Amino acid sequence: MITEQQKREAQRLYEEGNVCRKSQKWAEAQNLYEQAAALDPTSPAVAAREMLHQIMEYRCKEYYNP
Repeated sequence: MITEQQKREAQRLYEEGNVCRKSQKWAEAQNLYEQAAALDPTSPAVAAREMLHQIMEYRCKEYYNP
């Protein structure tokens, strides 16, 4: 069971991740989305994490295939 405090913290992390993503701080955004998803698996951070993964795969191929 997820507490309200966990939901609020997950939302805060998700929003902070969005700020990092918009600033193209990919690794920081991914880390924040991971933390948010771990706290609340129903958080929009789950979808954001997947979208960021797709962006990284497209834009930063060297991160995935050194």
